[in-house]
Amino acid sequence: MKLLVTGGAGYIGSVVTRLLLDAGHEVVILDDLRTGHAEALAPDATFAQVSLHDAATVLTPDSGFDGVLHFAGLISAGDSMTQPETYWDINMIGSLRLLDAARAAGVRRFVFSSTAAVYGNPAEIPIRESSLKSPTNTYGATKLAFDLALTSEAWGHGLAAVSLRYFNVAGAYLRPGVAIGERHDPETHLIPIALQVAAGKRDKLMLFGDDYPTPDGTCVRDYIHVEDLAQAHLLALDAAKPGEHRIYNLGNGSGFTNRQVVEVVAEVTGQPVPVEVAHRREGDPATLVASSDLAHAELGWTPTKPTLHDMVSDAWTFYREHTQ
Repeated sequence: MKLLVTGGAGYIGSVVTRLLLDAGHEVVILDDLRTGHAEALAPDATFAQVSLHDAATVLTPDSGFDGVLHFAGLISAGDSMTQPETYWDINMIGSLRLLDAARAAGVRRFVFSSTAAVYGNPAEIPIRESSLKSPTNTYGATKLAFDLALTSEAWGHGLAAVSLRYFNVAGAYLRPGVAIGERHDPETHLIPIALQVAAGKRDKLMLFGDDYPTPDGTCVRDYIHVEDLAQAHLLALDAAKPGEHRIYNLGNGSGFTNRQVVEVVAEVTGQPVPVEVAHRREGDPATLVASSDLAHAELGWTPTKPTLHDMVSDAWTFYREHTQ
């Protein structure tokens, strides 16, 4: 198929692009490089440096696209609360312009990069797709809003849509001559920050709260390797059915505490990771763990790198070779 990948210069989008190319698809990347990295672009893909709002300049009626995989957007929950208008403009309005362009071009297959943030503070663990949606930040709200738009598009116009709701993504894609890992500025994710501490780039790691009702008092989070996450997108592309909007949670189904993450980072790197415990952050749930039973049953998806050691080891290899 000929596929448009928005956000193909980002962490996840660039890995998915390579898997699509390996599978024999033709890929065009749409990315404004606002947060993406030009060096992450797959050389065998066509690149258009265009914003979501102008997607119709690439996704034209005569362009011959068969599907869209939509990764582009802003992802910081904290920033979304201080810059809500920017998040609504890019994550919602920009996404609607993309959807308009797909409809006008007759492209009826759409895979969307959604998030566990749509659930907010979960009422049940593990979190299922049917769980209550109650986002606690603007980021989650924008993603949920576009999920709802996709449901309407499927009903009203026969779109074959799939939303994949991520939990915590980690690890790196490592192949001869290719290395893709996390690079956020500023960095807000636990594993990359812990690696920075191990590498001596930070003095210590802040743990927010050690009095949660969990095995060691720190928050529990569900982690998934970026390669496993990427593979789910190819399965979703094949599984999309006209007139249906399917939604799947993607996680390991079991969580790791923040202290366990620190311990594995110290083990993999062979370096100490000093920790300072701070007060809880407002709105941080004690436990976020996904049920991926539906993805297993309907997509045939099974993680191949489920261990925290695999994720940290790959992330450390990328960090040492490409970020220092």
